[in-house]
This record gives sequence, C-alpha cells and structure tokens, in this order.
Amino acid sequence: MSNLKRVVSYIVLTLATIISVFPFLWMIVSATNKSVDVTKGKLLPGSHFVENFNNLIETVNLIPALMNSAKISITTTILSLLIASLAGYGFEIYKSKSKDIVFNILLISMMIPFAALMVPLFRLFGTISQTVPFFGIDTLTAAVLPSVTTAFLIFFFRQSTKMFPKDILEAGRIDGLSELGVFFRIYVPTMKTTYAAAAIITFMASWNNYLWPLVVLQSPENQTIPLLISNLGSSYSPDFGIIMTAIVIATLPAALIFFIMQKHFVAGMMGSVK
Repeated sequence: MSNLKRVVSYIVLTLATIISVFPFLWMIVSATNKSVDVTKGKLLPGSHFVENFNNLIETVNLIPALMNSAKISITTTILSLLIASLAGYGFEIYKSKSKDIVFNILLISMMIPFAALMVPLFRLFGTISQTVPFFGIDTLTAAVLPSVTTAFLIFFFRQSTKMFPKDILEAGRIDGLSELGVFFRIYVPTMKTTYAAAAIITFMASWNNYLWPLVVLQSPENQTIPLLISNLGSSYSPDFGIIMTAIVIATLPAALIFFIMQKHFVAGMMGSVK
C-alpha cells in the first residue's frame, strides 16, 4: 500500500511539474520561431531568435524600458524592506495599548482592491504635479510611492519577528547601543533570510506591475517592460516571435534573482531566524 501511495505521489508531482514548466519551455521555444510558427503551436526550437531579437531592438526602446523597470523595482524593494521591517519590528517589540488597533486597521486595508484606489491616487498625484512636479503624474517616483509599503509585508516582518530571540536585543541595549543601533546592527543581520524572502516578493511584484504604471506613466520614455510587451501585443498584426523574445528577456532578471536567493527565500518563508 505504501508503494502504491509513493507511485501515485510521483505521478501527481510529475504532472504538476509538467504543467508548471511547460509555459516557460513554450515561451523559450516560441522566441526562436517565426510568428506564423508560434500561432501554429510549433513545439520545436527554431533558428530565428537572433532575427527576433534584432527586430525587437529596432521596433521598440527595449533598453530604456528595462532601465525604467529596474529603477522602479530596485527603489521600491529597498524602501519597502526598510519601512516594512521597521514597522514590523516596532509592532512586535514595543508594547502599547493602541498598537494592535493600528495593526488591525492595516490588515483590513488588505481587503481593499487596488483598482478601487487608482482614481483617488491619480487625483492625488495630479494635485501634487502642480506643486512638486518630481512627485507628480508621469514620473517614476509616482510609480514607486504607492508600493511603499504593503500591509502584507509589515505583517510578514511582524510574524517573523515573533521568532526573534529578544534576549539579544536586551544584551545590545546593555552594551550601550541605541535603538537604531540595535535594529541595524543586531536585528537586520539576524533576520537576513526574512529580508531575502521579502526582497524577492517585492522585486517580482514591482517588476511585473502593470496596472498602476499604465495609469500614471504616460510618456514613452517612462515606459516599463510590462507596458512595452502590452503595446507589442496590442498592434494590428502582432509578431508573436518578437513578443515571446521580449517576454523571455523580461523574465530573466526576476528569475535570476529568485534562483540566486532561493535557499534564503525558502528559509525566510518558513520563518527561520539565523
């Protein structure tokens, strides 16, 4: 009976792996074929990747779009980690009567879909544009600020901080460290796996973000890579070979970061503290 369960488990896991990996394989294979071959569903690699890549470079501003996405994603990730970790640390370490009320309000905010906030946010940044253009509509700053930071990230850091050994903090305070010194010199290095997991989640979410940049970024020079791919697919006669090539290129940064930090991501999601 145990052998039968093991066989069934392997079959289920194999099917799940095929279902998960197949879209990526098809994406890579399609990037090497012509558009007509992609529409026919060809599953064998072709020899047109270089041609598709050259046509992509000639058709759109690929490098500026990648740079814009990188600026937004890196800035969002750094600010989010700093603010969310400070908030999560504060909610867990410092005790007060009103702390849980504020935290519960933050959790309730997770129930509000972002689509319901777009119009108020757009009007807010439209008003800001009149006084501080650097923070207004059609700036990379406007694409970053609404994502710094999320209630989920604060919740994630607070839950991870529950497993943090509090005796280390007291030892640091006895040694004369300030509260910021305790945070940056003791808490941050100890919670590196949590930071790694949060960094991957935040970077991938920001890199793939489409809806808010579509609303707030109006100039072609501020276009991000998801907007560029969307524009390629919305043409009258889209070239699917070029589109798949762009998708492969857009996938590489996030995939590379995930594979480099994979061990830390798993440990961080499990809540381990090292």
